[in-house]
Amino acid sequence: MNCPEIVKNTRLTVILGAYGSGKSEISVNVATALRSAFPQPQKILLADLDIVNPFYRSADARELLESSGIRVVAPDYAKSNVDAPVLPGEVYVIFDDEEYKGVFDIGGEDMGAVVLGSLRRRLENTDHRILMAVNTLRPFTSDAPQIAEMTAELCAASGFPIDGYINNTNLLGETTPEIIAEGEKIILEASELTGIPLLVTSYMDGIEGIDGAGFAAPEVFVMDRRIHYDY
Repeated sequence: MNCPEIVKNTRLTVILGAYGSGKSEISVNVATALRSAFPQPQKILLADLDIVNPFYRSADARELLESSGIRVVAPDYAKSNVDAPVLPGEVYVIFDDEEYKGVFDIGGEDMGAVVLGSLRRRLENTDHRILMAVNTLRPFTSDAPQIAEMTAELCAASGFPIDGYINNTNLLGETTPEIIAEGEKIILEASELTGIPLLVTSYMDGIEGIDGAGFAAPEVFVMDRRIHYDY
């Protein structure tokens, strides 16, 4: 699996976004890509800090991640759909043990982003990048002004600037290269409003007609579906 250079060259990657942005799937894939890029004994950690209305969670892929030697940190209620905004103490290992590379999955939109503010002193002393996942086919991020507004809300809640956007525009199994490219176009328009660059375009492997498609983002991240639900 390919691993974006911005992730490989950063000790802690923080991924946040609006509901439906796909940030949890991205977080799981980033952690898996890090494991592929840095075989053991490199320590890899995924902290699922989606502590507000935790329904779709990266912790749902715990078995897959742990079988790959990735340490998973999540509240005990991770699959209970309970709102209980309490950070697990285990999350601080990424700050205390420099042998780790890590991924933080931050959810709950602006309320969840407050989690970052509670970690301010630790984050400021740790090499990190904060990336915002955007699906332009979801409410509240469907055009450039909406993306800019959501960006401002997340920055205000977390107290940190966002370093870059991840274009994750998709319609699940109906995604086409044209849909992905249109998402890039909208996010690039948002970049002009916010000054935040589009750094990565992500999509699921197996999209018909994707081979040879050109995208504007400096990096393309091809993912596999890692989070599955029984309905």
